[in-house]
Amino acid sequence: MAPPGAGGAAPANIVAFPGRQPNQVAFHRDELQRILDLYGRMVAAGQWRDYAMDFARDAATFAAFRRATERPQARIEKRPALRNRQGMWTLFGEHGQVLKRGHELAGVLAPIERKLLKPVSG
Repeated sequence: MAPPGAGGAAPANIVAFPGRQPNQVAFHRDELQRILDLYGRMVAAGQWRDYAMDFARDAATFAAFRRATERPQARIEKRPALRNRQGMWTLFGEHGQVLKRGHELAGVLAPIERKLLKPVSG
């Protein structure tokens, strides 16, 4: 039998030292996989060219840029403290406006994924 976290088994839980809170919020592997998959498709479509990630005590942020010298075209933020309120996921637009909030990452990424859809003429 494989140890937890090896191969197809469930991932092992990471536990901080007793009495200590983790220093930063991070994306889980499946969350980051979904975000980077969308990023790759947007790069292939010519929309994005660069990205940045920030991990703070209260939030983890993924920012996608059209050009590295501009402000981010989209910013995806994970704030676990808002989990029981409007949802821990937020999508911000280029000018900082909130485009979507939610409890599920897939629903928050939907407005960006719609940009990739192209109408098929019959």
